[in-house]
Amino acid sequence: QVQLVESGGGLVQAGGSLRLSCAASGRTFRPYGMGWFRQAPGKEREFVAAINWSTGITYYADSVKGRFTVSADNAKNTGYLQMNSLRPEDTAVYYCAARGPYSSGSLHDTTSYAYWGQGTQVTVSS
Repeated sequence: QVQLVESGGGLVQAGGSLRLSCAASGRTFRPYGMGWFRQAPGKEREFVAAINWSTGITYYADSVKGRFTVSADNAKNTGYLQMNSLRPEDTAVYYCAARGPYSSGSLHDTTSYAYWGQGTQVTVSS
């Protein structure tokens, strides 16, 4: 059974930084891609960033480009989202998601992911 366990959320002042982690576990499971999404109250879940686990190619939403960095540690089967220069509008529950070997579609789409983390709250105060 595949599990994604997130950590690293919290409360931070505007301009501050946080790093989210997403550890994947499960017999022989290795993500084929990992995405980060966020959902603010009353809004739909939106794409934040993603990484192709094999090539290392990264993708970002325009709203976070230049401030957030997505990465992966293959040895630890863990993905990371480094968030700098945080703004109040970044406040949301952040979810990591992983693609399995049979996943398809765009890394930007929630439907492309087979596994999801539990979510972690990020709150940015002004």
